[in-house]
Amino acid sequence: MHGAPLCTMLSYLLSRSFCQVVAEVNRRSYPTCGSALRAFTTSSPKFEEASENASVVTYSELKTMLSNRDIQLFDVRNPDEYQAGRIPDAVNIPLGNLEESLKLSPEPFQQKFEAKAPGKEDDNIVFHCRSGKRSSKALDIARQLGFSRSRHYEGGYSEWAEKEGR
Repeated sequence: MHGAPLCTMLSYLLSRSFCQVVAEVNRRSYPTCGSALRAFTTSSPKFEEASENASVVTYSELKTMLSNRDIQLFDVRNPDEYQAGRIPDAVNIPLGNLEESLKLSPEPFQQKFEAKAPGKEDDNIVFHCRSGKRSSKALDIARQLGFSRSRHYEGGYSEWAEKEGR
């Protein structure tokens, strides 16, 4: 079996989100196979859009997560910015310390940040900063470390403060 037929058959067997990843890899490496897989996933956004949308938390989603207490919110701004104003329940881990902090085992993480250590499979990990740039970098760091379901609040503290009237 070659190329497109194999990829098409596999696409039916694998989950939709995984297929989108396979489709993107194949699109870059094997245009014919990628085309076949894209045909299968036409009812959902393109891989790039789906990936971007899946990684962003909106203001209303953040509010819901906070009210349900279903969030591990990490503020990657500097401590002085955090002290000047913060989103409730956010744990301050400056971007420069994030990688080493996420590598800590649960007990040292708990002692250092007085918060439960995030798990690599957790889907409620959200990073934020002032305007979305540092939290996007934090997201990249976390994903490289295996926190594949982590996201970021793109609007950042600026949007939060504006919408909350602060």
